[in-house]
Amino acid sequence: MEITFKIKRFNELSTAELYSLLQLRSEVFVVEQNCVYQDIDGKDEKAIHVLGYYNNELAAYSRIFNKGYYFDEASIGRVIVSPKYRDKKFGHDLMRVSMNAIKENFNETTITISAQEYLKKFYESHGFIQTSEMYLEDDIPHIQMKKN
Repeated sequence: MEITFKIKRFNELSTAELYSLLQLRSEVFVVEQNCVYQDIDGKDEKAIHVLGYYNNELAAYSRIFNKGYYFDEASIGRVIVSPKYRDKKFGHDLMRVSMNAIKENFNETTITISAQEYLKKFYESHGFIQTSEMYLEDDIPHIQMKKN
């Protein structure tokens, strides 16, 4: 069985889908990473949401933005794979689908991300290069990365 993706605007998300994505983000970004921060940041309504399902369960997620909203370029954020599915390497599928969704929805190929520093090699494997020094975002080391 493979992961299957749905790409939806905020107003297309069902209540169950929204609950699942917020639950997954909280599980990883708040609880697992022990980081108290405002995950519900008022940007979800402007994003397109990339939801990856495995065994009818949300296993991977990201949100994408057109250029000028988050960065000067299009962007991918909240990249996440459920801890119980990390052994399946769904992060690579998620990035490919997210980058393709940016091309299809915004006709953009230049993408900027704010990446957790420890994931630098993962993002480099998808063509991103580091474009900033390390900075702290919610007390977690991050770097800006760009793909042209």
